[in-house]
Amino acid sequence: MKTNNIYIAFLGLLFLANISCEESLEIDAADSFTEEFVYSDIDQVTNLALTNYNSTESWGLNKTIWWSRRYNIENGSFEAKFNFRDLDRLGLRRGWNPANVGDFNNKWTTYYSYIREINLFFDKIDDSPAAEDSPDEIRILKAEMRFLRANLYFKLTRLYGAVPLIKETVGFDAETFDIPRNTYEECVNYIVSELDAAAADLPETRPDTEFGRATKLAALAVKSRTLLYAASELHNPQTIPNGPLYDYTSATKWEDAADAAKAVIDLVGNRDLLEVTNAADYRNLFLEVHQDILWARPYGSDLFDFGTDVNSLWNQTQAPSGYGGWALSSPTLNYVLQYNMSDGTSTQEGSYDPMNPNVGREMRYYANLNFNGAEFRGREVEYFLSEDVNIFPHGLDSPEGLGNVLHSSKTGYNIRKFQDESVGLTETSPGRPFILYRLAEIYLNYAEASYHVGNETVALEYLNKVSKRALQPIIMASGTELLDAIRRERRVELAFEGHNFYDERRWMLPEHLGFDVQGLKWTKLTDGSVVPEEYTVINRPWFERQYYLPIPLSEIEKAPSLEQNFGY
Repeated sequence: MKTNNIYIAFLGLLFLANISCEESLEIDAADSFTEEFVYSDIDQVTNLALTNYNSTESWGLNKTIWWSRRYNIENGSFEAKFNFRDLDRLGLRRGWNPANVGDFNNKWTTYYSYIREINLFFDKIDDSPAAEDSPDEIRILKAEMRFLRANLYFKLTRLYGAVPLIKETVGFDAETFDIPRNTYEECVNYIVSELDAAAADLPETRPDTEFGRATKLAALAVKSRTLLYAASELHNPQTIPNGPLYDYTSATKWEDAADAAKAVIDLVGNRDLLEVTNAADYRNLFLEVHQDILWARPYGSDLFDFGTDVNSLWNQTQAPSGYGGWALSSPTLNYVLQYNMSDGTSTQEGSYDPMNPNVGREMRYYANLNFNGAEFRGREVEYFLSEDVNIFPHGLDSPEGLGNVLHSSKTGYNIRKFQDESVGLTETSPGRPFILYRLAEIYLNYAEASYHVGNETVALEYLNKVSKRALQPIIMASGTELLDAIRRERRVELAFEGHNFYDERRWMLPEHLGFDVQGLKWTKLTDGSVVPEEYTVINRPWFERQYYLPIPLSEIEKAPSLEQNFGY
């Protein structure tokens, strides 16, 4: 494969992303050339297949909507809220309905458009001249496509529950397109079987020129997350919603989840995570390629997430307003209080002082968050308003500061994780990855599954592998305190990586799904001291139906056999 083929392939589907979802369902990726030409040459087949890697997640939640190309699902989670004008971009406050899910719109049609392209690939590839001339390369390409299709089905199930399993190309006439939903258990079993089959043919490693392409490790990592989600409370037949569209009834579900995580651990050699000595070292783990990454989406100066739009990266879209940033995601104080003190005690005990919330916190607080007084890009972040502007001016990042003050943080926090401070706000970083799966998650998956199996010794071992790397003291909890520690560690270690929206749902913790969003107002007094005040930014209600998105009304109208989700 030529070194630049993956970039050509990615850029090819970036063009396709500009086509409406309805149109993309009706256009073959091969239409820009003749089908005979594409399937006669291994390089062209590779380029065609690799366009489907654009189905992976990235810095933006939804490429079909302008706003959500620039922020991710953290704004629908316990972690953060959408900041600009307190807009309800995700529809959480008004509630979802089948005709309107805010910036989640088009997820169903987008994912199924990729599934259709992959099914088309399988329809054509076995009888092609390329398969005859290059059987080994085609075998691996087929494994990659199975992997990507399984990953798409996993992403559909975590948003919608059970979905139709479409394994071959279907037409658009009423009879063939009206396909009912499979059961959730059938979906999980299919995803796992496809990942196992893909893992058998995928290479364990890739050369640097193929960074971002699937490996055996990547397939096993997706399997681990799939089985962990399936084993969780949300899919217990005794919880609501329940029934075939949601239930997972395997008697060995937690053992299976533990085994799936352990398979990854065994393959990497059961080693410790990469060491860090401070917040800057930890922050750099998300800006460069390293051995703890199991699968990532490659970026660089030649490849942005959406065409040539640098704002699909997070330097500008998440930086405080006074720096020229858009600060689209404001971490909630509710979430920020999950960060421990440096001595391992929680903010509900020990040395935490709510009047000095930035003092003595654990390392990841300083790595992941911008807060009032944080050193960022050559100066301190200033969210404060002045008690008397004749003595002290308002803070540069306050509602009376620099830049577009409509973007000033409503909660007194911004996201610092993923910020590359070595380049300007509107510049890209060479070789920067968007991490999809990493080893710390697998250790936490193993810890959680081991706890539910009843093996607290193993759960503590792998929980502490993550917590120790974050420079926290050894955790010695047991029972429900251990489960709480595992959940807290996921919230902090996997911050803003797209996990919390799903974690709080699968754990069925409504207090982290609907709540009064809290923030900090900072005031600079005439004596020069700066003091915080906790306040309610906005209320986020919780609707029980919103464990899942509704099946889009447009899809129900096209395929009446699709059963709508609970509560819609």
